[in-house]
Amino acid sequence: MKNVILGAGVLLTSVMLAACTATTQETKSADSTDAVIENIMTRASVRQFTDQKIPEDTLQAIVKCGMAAPSAVNAQPWAYVVVTEREVLDSLDANHPWANLKTATAAIIVCGDMERALKGPNQEYWVQDCSAATENILLAAHAYGLGAVWCGVYHGPESERVDPVKRILNLPEGIIPLNIITMGFPATKVEPKDKWKPELIHYQTW
Repeated sequence: MKNVILGAGVLLTSVMLAACTATTQETKSADSTDAVIENIMTRASVRQFTDQKIPEDTLQAIVKCGMAAPSAVNAQPWAYVVVTEREVLDSLDANHPWANLKTATAAIIVCGDMERALKGPNQEYWVQDCSAATENILLAAHAYGLGAVWCGVYHGPESERVDPVKRILNLPEGIIPLNIITMGFPATKVEPKDKWKPELIHYQTW
């Protein structure tokens, strides 16, 4: 009888521990979800920065997040140029009317690599793929307490901003800059815009 009671006690303890573990995991999962959603909903474009430098390992971690983005047929047709030198930032700023690089301490230029891009009529998917990578970078920068803004470069084969950026960064043939992500520690707090418009949602059909 004693063994039966002891066994029942062990079983009850195991069940309670399992329940506590499950509850803890659910709580952690809920906390993680809340943090992700908050990061998305509080991100805003930042254009004024302090002179505080961004650690190199932080920039590398942010680019790694960019590389985690989805891409058509998993082609991963992207390449990145990380710029922290003041002279290069100033040169990019002088050749892009809205780069906002005067006070920035870093920039990440997201590029499409045509060697890695899909061939034929599907080649232009590189723009979507690199755009997904760009959004990952913006969200990662926000998560690290940085400010950033997406400054477009490529908007079609005749984009007038592409050649100056290629020249400044010495980009090889087949590497097309999609954008400049201007980055730094925010000089002021920027409140996110409320972009929620339920009237833009359609269910099942238009």
